[in-house]
Amino acid sequence: MISVRFVSVRGAAVVASVALCASFVHGPAEAGDAKAGHAKADKCAVCHGLDGLSKIAEAPNLAGQNERYLVAQLGAFQTGVRNNEMMSIVIKDLSPTDIEDLAAYYSGIEITVGKIPGQ
Repeated sequence: MISVRFVSVRGAAVVASVALCASFVHGPAEAGDAKAGHAKADKCAVCHGLDGLSKIAEAPNLAGQNERYLVAQLGAFQTGVRNNEMMSIVIKDLSPTDIEDLAAYYSGIEITVGKIPGQ
């Protein structure tokens, strides 16, 4: 007996996202150029800050994030696996090299963790 399973659109998106992330994690390690990424970060700075520290509540901090994680997430926005109105405008003009460079730049920003408020 053959079993047929239907996967929802959301489920398919999750599977595609996992596959996309796996391809970045297991793919060749090609580090971007942080200096070139810094030069390209002006569009990102509007929301994420040139220093990688978010300027608006809806945008995550990028400073100190793992480079491969950043590449995977930008790839997910570019392929439509992840959706965000602002990111869809910005991501369409980025080449794979731009994505690598931006990830290298933001991942290279050193961050420090201070005292936790209330302690």
